[in-house]
Formats: sequence, C-alpha cells, structure tokens
Amino acid sequence: MQYPRICEAGDQALLIEFGETYSREVSCAVMAFDRELNHSQPPLEGIVETAPTLRSVLVQFDSTKGDPQHIENWCRAALEGKNWYSEKTPVTGHNWRIPVIYGGEGGPDLAEVASLVGLTESQVIESHSSAELTVLCLGFSPGLAYLAELPETFAIPRRNAYTARPVPAGSILIANQQTVLPATPIQTGWWRIGMTPVMTFRPERAKPFLFSPSDRVRFQPITESEANDSWLDTLWEALDHGRA
Repeated sequence: MQYPRICEAGDQALLIEFGETYSREVSCAVMAFDRELNHSQPPLEGIVETAPTLRSVLVQFDSTKGDPQHIENWCRAALEGKNWYSEKTPVTGHNWRIPVIYGGEGGPDLAEVASLVGLTESQVIESHSSAELTVLCLGFSPGLAYLAELPETFAIPRRNAYTARPVPAGSILIANQQTVLPATPIQTGWWRIGMTPVMTFRPERAKPFLFSPSDRVRFQPITESEANDSWLDTLWEALDHGRA
C-alpha cells in the first residue's frame, strides 16, 4: 500500500494514513501534518476536530458548515506538496516535568523489569527518568498518553495477559520502548514501574487533558512524602497560562 493516503471514515470524517505501523518518521509526519492542517491560512471551514494517532490523523468535519470536497482537496494537495517523512517533530508543545514514585505499591513490576533488562532497580529509574519523551497521541481511554521513545534497553514486550484488576490513573507503564500514562483506571498488559500523583485528565475543565501530542515529558523521581497536591495545581496553572 502506498502512503500517505486518504480514506473516508463515514460521511463526516477523513482518515489520513502515513503508515501501517508506528515509527519515528511516521509519527513525525503525523504531527507535522496535524499542525499544518490546524494552522492553515485561511482556516478550513467546517473542521470540528483533528485526532493524531501513532500512524494517522482523523479529520472530523461538519458538512453543514464546510465543504467536504474542499477539505479533501486541501488534504490531498498538502500531502502531495512535500515529503512529510522528512519532517521533524514540531517543537511546539509544552515541556513537562512529571513527578513519579517508582517501585513500591505503585510500581510493583519494577524489580521484574530490572531483571528482564539486566539492570538494577536504581538504574532502571535513572534511565527512565533521564529520557526526554514525546507525547505521540492520546487514546484508548480518555487522556491516556503514549510517549516515546525510551532507550533500546526497554525494548521488552508486554505481558502475556492483562492485569486481573484495573491499574489506577497515573500509573507509569512501559513496554516496546514506550511509556503509557493512563488518566483513568484501565486493565493493561504493560509493566507498571511507578505512579504519579498528577491527575492528567480533569473532565470538569474546558481543556480537560493536561497533555497534547508533541508535548515533551521528563519524569522526576520523588518519594511518597514529597507527593502532594501542589504538583497538580502548579502544572494545571502552567497549562492555563501557557508557561509549561
């Protein structure tokens, strides 16, 4: 199959696909295209929302407020106008420092992960928290963030089975050189190595998600005694005032 390509997704959306599976080049193309579409001049009338994923962008529109054919033509011309796979991740997102309590009750898989990758628990924590990760997309459950890319040391597969019970929001989950940070309780097959006290999804807010695609994230190890609500207030205030 030839990429990128445009697929219809019902009568009110288009799916712009950049590849069959995730890669850094595909992800950068996705985010660059999503940014250009949302900053088009003049703005495209009728666009309701765009949703970037690991390999595609869903473009949702309202056909009563804009011309679907015009939107498709714009997308087609944009795709043909440049090599999107040569694009770098847009440096437009926020930079976040997210506190994490590694191990213990909130990270019961830390010791097993350390054994799998041939490191000590302290080395796993140091390697994970020193990596600058990019938010690839939000999905699967409200506000859940996929972040990449961890060092090759963390190229470990997911577990063979899901957890018997949902893991709590704020769990730090890893597999396949990625980190997943769920914003609601979920069942998972990813390895759980820590927990953040930061709520990344607040449905009562006009902007309910702390993260957006292309944001940069670093995790900061803290102790249980250092976890408190001031982290939450500071981060959301930074989002509100564009200081993140």
